[in-house]
Amino acid sequence: MNEKIKPFEGKMQKSLDTLKEEYVAIRAGRANPHLLDKLRVDYYGTPSAIQAVANVSVPEARIIQIQPWESKLIKEIEKAILASDLGLTPSNDGKVIRLVFPELTEERRKDLVKDVKKKAENTKVAIRNVRRDANDAIKKLAKANEISEDEQKQIEDEIQKITDKFVAEVDKAMEDKSKEILTV
Repeated sequence: MNEKIKPFEGKMQKSLDTLKEEYVAIRAGRANPHLLDKLRVDYYGTPSAIQAVANVSVPEARIIQIQPWESKLIKEIEKAILASDLGLTPSNDGKVIRLVFPELTEERRKDLVKDVKKKAENTKVAIRNVRRDANDAIKKLAKANEISEDEQKQIEDEIQKITDKFVAEVDKAMEDKSKEILTV
């Protein structure tokens, strides 16, 4: 019975993982090198992650330091950061790029929390859509007499339990990120 549910549980897990990746990219006033994960720079004609062409470190709580392995990459990395939606202005001394994170205003924190909640709600909708697809698949199996009504009910209950588990995890992730953002 569990084999019929596994692919749907995997889809729910992917939705949760995607949410957590999105949360990493939301800055909470502290420097986090994962903010740069989605940025790409042109490295000999190949779009490459910044972490693949430079040493990224956090020397202080609100500074990310990027030290490219080749000095000609400084301009490329700066361009990528300015073109991104990070809202940060890079400064460089010819060898190292520094990203300084300003203290977030109360208004900006509240906007970020709204964004966090919106992303969580979208993830919950995605999880519920997977539940609906799973229930539809089980109903088709029951209609084709491949499973009994009792089995159908049992599987649907199990699908609901899995859905509730993932929705609770989304809520927890949202709470944690909101708390992180609102902590001054």
